[in-house]
Amino acid sequence: MGKWKKVFTVIAIGAYLSAGFYPGYILAQTPAGLTIPEQDQLQQQLAQIQAQIADYQQQLKGVQSQKNTLQNKINQLKKQQAVLQLQIQATTLQVAQLSGQIASTTNSIIQNNTEADALREQISATMRAINENDGYPVLYSVVSQNKLSDVFTTYQDFSRVSEGLSGLVDQINQNNQQLAAEQQQLQSQQSDAQNLLSVSALQQSQLADTMGQQSTLLSDTKGKEANYQSIISDTKAQAAAIQSRLYQLLGVSSQITFGQALQIAQWAHGATGIDPAFLLAVLTQESNLGKNVGTCNRPGDPPSKSYKVVMNPTRDIPPFLQITAALGNDPNITPVSCPMHNKDGSQLGWGGAMGPAQFIPSTWVGYQDKVAQLTGHNPANPWDIRDAFAAAAIKLTSNGADGTYQGDWDAAMRYFSGSTNAKYSFYGDSVMSQTAKYKSDISQLGS
Repeated sequence: MGKWKKVFTVIAIGAYLSAGFYPGYILAQTPAGLTIPEQDQLQQQLAQIQAQIADYQQQLKGVQSQKNTLQNKINQLKKQQAVLQLQIQATTLQVAQLSGQIASTTNSIIQNNTEADALREQISATMRAINENDGYPVLYSVVSQNKLSDVFTTYQDFSRVSEGLSGLVDQINQNNQQLAAEQQQLQSQQSDAQNLLSVSALQQSQLADTMGQQSTLLSDTKGKEANYQSIISDTKAQAAAIQSRLYQLLGVSSQITFGQALQIAQWAHGATGIDPAFLLAVLTQESNLGKNVGTCNRPGDPPSKSYKVVMNPTRDIPPFLQITAALGNDPNITPVSCPMHNKDGSQLGWGGAMGPAQFIPSTWVGYQDKVAQLTGHNPANPWDIRDAFAAAAIKLTSNGADGTYQGDWDAAMRYFSGSTNAKYSFYGDSVMSQTAKYKSDISQLGS
């Protein structure tokens, strides 16, 4: 009967588990991350900052409607800086909230993995106990027992083992489902944090730009109103400056002027109906978003920057190898974007975006045939400026870009994050602001 004592031990454990011990254990845990009071405090700070942003934006509208004087321009830049500084604070708070959520979800996944290991061990122990007694025939069970009631007790024990094993299997299935849901939640949280960090980088860049404008303006005019009026009225000088201004597109080996970029954008307008200024604004924004664009997988980069490390291994590496092979490019030295990292150095999401339009490989393959039809380049090349403009134009128009403010704003947001989530509204607002500036530049070129 010694072996049956082992079975009884396993049965007891199985019954203990099937009664709900482990699920209760999981629910009782408090994952590491932000506490509820901390979350409430962050939310209150965020609401206060957003209210301040709305107030400053209203003041900014008033300043913009005033006479275009030197002092007015300086006041406008200062208001813009104040708005940007508040928006940076708001974004920083949102990233902090997500960091706490990511830590909490990660800890829950670790706990569930531990639970899964424990369940598997209990199943293994049950199976071992069954195997140890599997060789005893029915006749041996009858003659080895002192009385018939012992035989029935033995078979009842077998039934209890079977029920306990069934309970363990049910629990492992439930555990796997919970893990899958938490993994999906973690990926979504990481994507949100990655987008917010991108927006923060853009906000920092625009803040530096407004401060630079103010410094340049004060230096050029030396506080003299007449000099400022002369600057804003010299349209010929403005047009010349626009024509010669280099239009930076990270990841492109050669630089082109704004005039050349405009010609390509106007060609894309003829092919797709996209607003040229809007297209230029989106592509400029994509370059500004990541200071890491095109700084991974270059010749001489360390193994940590290889496409094998920075790209999603199942989603993007196969199409990346397909794209580079078709173009005759060496996949080991073809530049792609690096992934973003949180403050603690942990990687957020994946890199691997290609060329001026910043398409990831898995997205590019869905557009390359349409791009080839427009440009005549077969295969289409994400690192070619004309192909990149065409791909962005096709994607933006399919996202709803129609030349109206709302349609283009929505399309820019979908281009950035796949949705019109208000959390990333700064991106859409910034694109439309840049669009207005480009419209002004284009009108100067035509005058």
